[in-house]
Amino acid sequence: MAQQLLLLLPAPFRTFSKPICTPSTFSLPPRRLLSVSAARKVVAAGASARRDLLRCGMKRSGLVEELEIAKDKEQPSRRPNGIFWILLLNFALYVADHVFQIWQIKALYLYHASPTWYQFVTSTFCHANWNHLSSNLFFVYIFGKLVEEEEGNFALWMSYILTGAGANLISWLVLPTSSVSLGASGAVFGLFTISVLVKMSWDWRKIIEVLILGQFVVDKVMEAARATTIAGQSFQVNNIAHVSGALIGAALVFLVSRIPFSSNDDSPKTTKDSK
Repeated sequence: MAQQLLLLLPAPFRTFSKPICTPSTFSLPPRRLLSVSAARKVVAAGASARRDLLRCGMKRSGLVEELEIAKDKEQPSRRPNGIFWILLLNFALYVADHVFQIWQIKALYLYHASPTWYQFVTSTFCHANWNHLSSNLFFVYIFGKLVEEEEGNFALWMSYILTGAGANLISWLVLPTSSVSLGASGAVFGLFTISVLVKMSWDWRKIIEVLILGQFVVDKVMEAARATTIAGQSFQVNNIAHVSGALIGAALVFLVSRIPFSSNDDSPKTTKDSK
């Protein structure tokens, strides 16, 4: 009787404060354990994947670094600067001579009666009028830029000065003493010849290109020279300077090609080809 009374009494409040967990009412899901060999394979595969990623990252970073270094070294050498200084010097002397009319600029012309040594060079930067200047600077830019990209800044300046001064020298020897020479036509023909010969090959396509381009250059320069003659009645076309500049340019290419270089670093073409 006492046992029945105890079973009928309500349970205390604390009895239901926590869920009753017994093996019969609640059980965890069974875990699938890997074998030791399978676990080792998984760990080895993960380590190999990490090594491959690190190796690819190192190769990529090294390649990017090499490309950036090569770009930094290559970019300044390919930037044409000398041709723009030549154009600027020609234009500045023209403005000083014809706009501001500075009489000292006239002393830079080549006077055949009593020449001064520097006039053989300075007269190549002086021009008679705007047509004379614009036509010459157009061809100086085209062929001078080709020479500078192929041979470098120093070679451009030497080619311009030597062909222009050489053409003036031959003109001074041939033309009468009453003549006055000025203009960059001799240097234009010299730069044209050099730019063609440094890239010359016996490919028939190159030969056709040279013939067409050469005929175009001669026609345009002669047309500009005739316009100069009409605009200023005292000026004449100096064909001797044109032919002389082309021949001196060819002679320069021949002489430079015969010079033996001690190393690849001394030759601009070998340095460019090695890159």
